[in-house]
Amino acid sequence: MAQSYEVLAHNLSAQSENKIHDDTVARRFGFTGALVPGVEVYAYACHPAVRRWGRAWLEHGTAECRFQSPVYDGDRVLVEAAEAGDGLALTVRRGETLCATGHAALPAAAPVPDPAAWSWRAPPANRPPASKEALAPGMVLGTAPLEVTPQLAADYLAAVREADPIYAREGLAHPGQVLRLCNQVLVQNVVLGPWIHVGSRVRMLAAARVGGILTARARVAENAERKGHRFVELDVLVVDGEGRRWRRSGTRRSGSRGRWRGNDGTIHKAGKAWMQAVATLRGH
Repeated sequence: MAQSYEVLAHNLSAQSENKIHDDTVARRFGFTGALVPGVEVYAYACHPAVRRWGRAWLEHGTAECRFQSPVYDGDRVLVEAAEAGDGLALTVRRGETLCATGHAALPAAAPVPDPAAWSWRAPPANRPPASKEALAPGMVLGTAPLEVTPQLAADYLAAVREADPIYAREGLAHPGQVLRLCNQVLVQNVVLGPWIHVGSRVRMLAAARVGGILTARARVAENAERKGHRFVELDVLVVDGEGRRWRRSGTRRSGSRGRWRGNDGTIHKAGKAWMQAVATLRGH
């Protein structure tokens, strides 16, 4: 059965370093105004999947979303979902304009990647400019720990106008909030000009808990130029440090122990993996 969901779009990143979310800069690139981030458009598209499958989708569902036209702050956006094969075909529109297409499904639970097999690198104190060398294929990147406090989780739900009570009722972080860490992989590691998140393939590995401490462990899968734009594809694993910290000195530990050290000397243990995503981002 087809279902629809309407939401008033909101630009969460108006103060972001990425000036594609600023009215003046976005207009210079031919847009009507500042773009709502692609990860928030993805967040809107998650709503029908959670309505269809509930918590199970947050625990081991999949989604793919491609962003085709901008969504602007204040747009009234219509998300539609129709049964298609083994899942839902998704569209996101503002008026007659098709902004995003995607697919969500609930496959059988599959083995979860071992976080210890994914290396992590602390974000540099002085970020280099984005370049082929700084984002070379195979490069390992990481994000600083993000504690998903009850206030942070509630603020995000309000910002994306999420109406499903499951998140507040069960103490869960929204998948859009988790996917934002893919953007943070770039923001925390290099200095960029305006850029756009153009698509993601996502596999849920567990329902992310409010109170968790999340980090992204990423590998650059591709860095290529196409039609005058540079595209970077990241393969990202989001893990929860389980809120445990150890003060240690010495060099960063890695490998089978699955621990990593921040710039402040804090050792965090990588616990459960929450999400695996392949994110594609385009520079302007």
